Amino acid sequence: MEKADGMNYAPEGQPRPVCERGDFHFGVIGLDHGHINGMTNGLEEAGGLVGPVWDRDPEKVAAFCSAHPSAVAAASEDDVLGAELNMVASAAITSERAGIGLRVLDSGKDFFSDKAPFTTLDQLEQARAKVAETQKIWSVYYSERLHVEAAVYAGNLVKEGAIGRVVQVLCIAPHRLNASTRPEWFFRRSQYGGILCDIGSHQIEQILFFTGATDAEVRYSQVANVSHPDHPELEDFGEATLVTDSGASGYLRVDWFTPDGLSSWGDGRVFILGTEGYMELRKYLDVARDTAGDNIYLVNGSNERYIKAEGTVGYPFFGQLILDSLNQTHEAMPQEHTFKAAELALEAQRDARLVNTDM
Repeated sequence: MEKADGMNYAPEGQPRPVCERGDFHFGVIGLDHGHINGMTNGLEEAGGLVGPVWDRDPEKVAAFCSAHPSAVAAASEDDVLGAELNMVASAAITSERAGIGLRVLDSGKDFFSDKAPFTTLDQLEQARAKVAETQKIWSVYYSERLHVEAAVYAGNLVKEGAIGRVVQVLCIAPHRLNASTRPEWFFRRSQYGGILCDIGSHQIEQILFFTGATDAEVRYSQVANVSHPDHPELEDFGEATLVTDSGASGYLRVDWFTPDGLSSWGDGRVFILGTEGYMELRKYLDVARDTAGDNIYLVNGSNERYIKAEGTVGYPFFGQLILDSLNQTHEAMPQEHTFKAAELALEAQRDARLVNTDM
C-alpha cells in the first residue's frame, strides 16, 4: 500500500467474505486512477471475484492482472459489458465515468464508480433517470469514509449517542499533488471537474453521513489556483460551508499542499461536534507521533479517550455492497445519499467564487 501517494493509496483489510467464492463476479472498465485497486481489494476481501478488465492502456491492464490473479484482460469494453457479471467497477477519467455507468446499467449490471462519479449536473440527472429505469445500483467509492476504520468506528459511536446530537462536522482534507506523476487529464478542468467536485465529494458525503442528513444547502464556496501557474486549470485550494436539513452545519477545506516532509499523502482530519461531546479523527497518521492512522480522540460527559481503530471494525461497506447487488437492496448506502453527496459537490463547484491570486 503506497501511503505517500494518494493516487495509488489502496487500503488492505482482513478477508471477511459475505458469500461463497464464485457467487459474486465483477469486471472493471477504466484504470485511469489508482483507486481502482482499493475498490478491487475491498470487493475481493468481501468475497468478490474479479474477472474481465478493460482499459485503453494494455500496460495498465497487465499490471492490474498481476496484482489481482483472477483478473483477465478483455479485448474491449463490450466484452466486459457482455460478460455474466453482477457488477462493473470503474476508475476511468472522471468525466467518462457517467457514460460508462449508463452503459453498465443498460447491460443489466450494477455499477461501482470511483469518486467523483460525475463532472456535471446533467450527468447526475442522467444517472438518476437510468437508476429509476433499470432499478440497478449506482454506487460510489467515497473512500475517505468507507475505507478508513476510524471513520467507520466514529460512525458507530455517533449512532450510539456517544456525543449526543451532531451540531457540526468539519473536514480538513489536504492531499499531496505529486504533479510529475499525474496524467494530463488530471489538470484539465473539463475532465477532472474541479477540486470541490473531486476531493470535495468525499467531505460532503461525510458531512451528510455524520449529521444524519438527507439534504443540505451550500451556503458558500470558493476555489483558487494559489501556486501552480504551470497548470492554469488546476484548483489547488477549495472550501465550502453547508447547512443540512438536520440543522447541523458543515465545513470542508481541500487542497493540494501536503509538504514533502509528511509521511502520508495527506493529514486528513474530521472534527465532529455534538451536544454532549466531540471527536477528532486523525485518519492517516498522528503527526510527529505515529505514522499509523485510524486515530480517534473522544471527549464527552463521561471521560476523554483515545481510541486506536485500526484492526477493529474493518470495512463493512464492501460486504454490504456485494449483498446489495446479490439481493438488490440498499444497505451499504442509500441510492439517494450516494447521488446527493455528488449533487452538493457539483453545486458547490458550480457556484464557487474564484479567488484571484498573484502567482
